Amino acid sequence: MLSRTIRHAAQGAAALAVAAGSVGVAHFDKAVALSVDGAPQSVHVFGSTVRDALDKEGIRVGEHDVVVPSLDSEIGDGDRISVRYGRKLTVTVDGATREYWTTATTVDSALRDIGVRADGAVLTASRSQSLGRQGLALAVTMPKKVSVVVDGRTRTVTTSAPKVSGVFGELGVNRNAADIVAPGLDTAVDDGMKIVLKRVVTKRATTTEAVRYSTTKKSDSSMYEGQTKTVTPGRNGSQKVTRELRYVDGKLASKKVVSTTVLTAPKNAVVKVGTKARPATPAPSAGNTSGAGLNLANAAMWDRIAQCESGGNWSINTGNGYYGGLQFATASWLANGGDDFAPRADLASRAEQITVANRYYAKAGLGPWGCAHAA
Repeated sequence: MLSRTIRHAAQGAAALAVAAGSVGVAHFDKAVALSVDGAPQSVHVFGSTVRDALDKEGIRVGEHDVVVPSLDSEIGDGDRISVRYGRKLTVTVDGATREYWTTATTVDSALRDIGVRADGAVLTASRSQSLGRQGLALAVTMPKKVSVVVDGRTRTVTTSAPKVSGVFGELGVNRNAADIVAPGLDTAVDDGMKIVLKRVVTKRATTTEAVRYSTTKKSDSSMYEGQTKTVTPGRNGSQKVTRELRYVDGKLASKKVVSTTVLTAPKNAVVKVGTKARPATPAPSAGNTSGAGLNLANAAMWDRIAQCESGGNWSINTGNGYYGGLQFATASWLANGGDDFAPRADLASRAEQITVANRYYAKAGLGPWGCAHAA
């Protein structure tokens, strides 16, 4: 049996051992306040550095994460450790793209963190949206001053619309698909840009118009050269013509025929034209103006007047009531013996028209001709 002294000594030694163990545990166990992206928690750590504390909690950090104090800093009981994870933020400002890393947890705070001033700008995400560790791609359209011309009036506005189409939406301007917009609706808006909207209106108009008859000339060897004879008089027809009229800002810009309906077909004229050579005759004189003979006196003068009256086209028929190179009205033509040659001046030869003009000239001078000054 152990003596009482030995037993007491053993008990004392055991007590000292327990006390020493307790002191060791108390020395290595540290209570640390850990904050991860702003979320606080209390942890107990037996290690001596920040890295030990994070490893114990299974927290892995990378080059874009921020740890305060640094990973190799020593920690003591009651210390605070802050971990903020980095987020990749891809920002496109007015078409220019850059990548940033930030520890901010909302879009608004991230923009402030990277120094992007977005006051009044339009974002593709809410400013209050949380920014997760997966990051975010964000488009920012900064406000710009542009001039807008609509209905002929110009106004200067500040817009955050990314494209021209959005500017009209902000202003409440209605457009039709046919309207002209310059630059195009999908064009990115630039500061100082001028945007023009032109209204396009298309209408249809229907009119009844003449269909001009044509003249068929048939050679007749029984008639002298220069002589003509109307076998079948011509008659104009009529047609209904529908045109599309395009107006830009109220002004007619173009028109095109979209349909034609013939109401009355024209009746073409048939005229015999002499081919028989004339016998030699003495040169005409100024006084030879009677009968159906030709009188080519003053021919050069009449050529000049014809050039002014009709562009020198002796067979012109524009439908305006005046015919031939010297633009005879039918009544004047017949009153001066024109029916010796043809029912209208345009159906007669140059020589025949000059002959009738000389007859008229003998009575009234050059007064009947508007181009008398060309003589």
